Amino acid sequence: MKSATRYLLVLGLGAVIGGVVTLDMAVFAERDPAKEGASPLPLDELRNFSEIFSRIKADYVEPVEDKKLLTDAIQGMLSGLDPHSSYLDADSFKDMRAETEGHFGGLGIEVTMENGFVKVVTPIEDTPAARAGIKTGDLIIRLDDKAVKGMTLTDAVRLMRGKPGSDITLLVVREGQTKPLKVTLTRSVIKIQSVKHKLLEPGYGYVRITQFQQTTDKSLVESVKKLEQESHGALKGLVLDLRNNPGGVLNGAVAVSDAFLDKGLIVYTEGRVADSKLKYSATPGDLLRGAPMVVLVNGGSASASEIVAGALQDHKRAVVLGTRSFGKGSVQTIVPISNGAALKLTTARYYTPNGRSIQASGIEPDIVAEEAKVTKAEAGERLREADLARHLENGEPAKPKDGKKEEKPDAKKKDEAGRPLPPAEDYQLNEALNLLKGISFFKKAQGG
Repeated sequence: MKSATRYLLVLGLGAVIGGVVTLDMAVFAERDPAKEGASPLPLDELRNFSEIFSRIKADYVEPVEDKKLLTDAIQGMLSGLDPHSSYLDADSFKDMRAETEGHFGGLGIEVTMENGFVKVVTPIEDTPAARAGIKTGDLIIRLDDKAVKGMTLTDAVRLMRGKPGSDITLLVVREGQTKPLKVTLTRSVIKIQSVKHKLLEPGYGYVRITQFQQTTDKSLVESVKKLEQESHGALKGLVLDLRNNPGGVLNGAVAVSDAFLDKGLIVYTEGRVADSKLKYSATPGDLLRGAPMVVLVNGGSASASEIVAGALQDHKRAVVLGTRSFGKGSVQTIVPISNGAALKLTTARYYTPNGRSIQASGIEPDIVAEEAKVTKAEAGERLREADLARHLENGEPAKPKDGKKEEKPDAKKKDEAGRPLPPAEDYQLNEALNLLKGISFFKKAQGG
């Protein structure tokens, strides 16, 4: 498998309160700007900036420190590009690097900003937010006694983080509710169990990946071995559940894809600079030895999840079932700067083996199966990358080897959000199991 040792790549949606780091497939990179060919400075615009800066310093109702004005200007410059580019001050950068291990304190919700409020993308399983009933689409308008309107996402995240065991009260606006809801959460140290498994029936296993971490591939191998022991032999089929998985470490996603592929490209990225052009390929060996697979996805499956689903789909290694995924297909480069802070800058798009750009389009399932017994009134409308303000456009997709361009999915199709249902009520999982049985029966009938 190809890899660049000086990179740590992480995929996710946005900020996560005590959860996944605030990355969106991020590359930690050291760069020499002098070698990248600087463009001439826009002198007229810089004079205009200097004039406005001086006017604020002289006339604003209260004195303002130079550092605050310049920091706010930098934050505005980056946030105006797209939802995932941002400025990380020294403390935020330090926190971000520390949180890639899967141990952190906080609430456990993936969030973004919308119209000045914090919007919940998804609550993470087995966290205070999920247990308290926080739902996709909730708008957080107040944190304890502080209004969210006017805050940056970084400021809001800092308020929601805190000492484990301490409480915070969120004022939440929810679709279908006539007035805001008060929800009190107790912060905790969160340790995500990346991989969960169970035997659905003799011979048929189920593995759920909640988030991609550095050790996810090892946990996956252990889970499959345990399933084989429980089943007293090789598995006849496996359901890989990536629903509501917001992403995580890219190397974990690549390793999971590699576990089921013998050869071929897994994912590649394309951007303007050489550092943004990366390729990852599979190595020999299939963990299931060719046994059929079904991958479950929905609107909460993003970034790393979409890489795995896209790779297995393009190689025809698995059938993808569910609803269209989130559509987070851009690469952010984390560039440390001299004062201990860093820039998180969108620098590339990533592509599936057949050259499909997932950005703002998502992975369209081979078999569409809506989530049963969850209504919009119960869960809210599913938020996707294409719904975010200033989202990066899909771009002209790279052409597959056969010269064909991808067909974009029907933008009118909608799915409904919600946390995983109990097995007996999980329509998508039941459909996946039935599909596995059918494939297994067909292969047996064909002498496979």
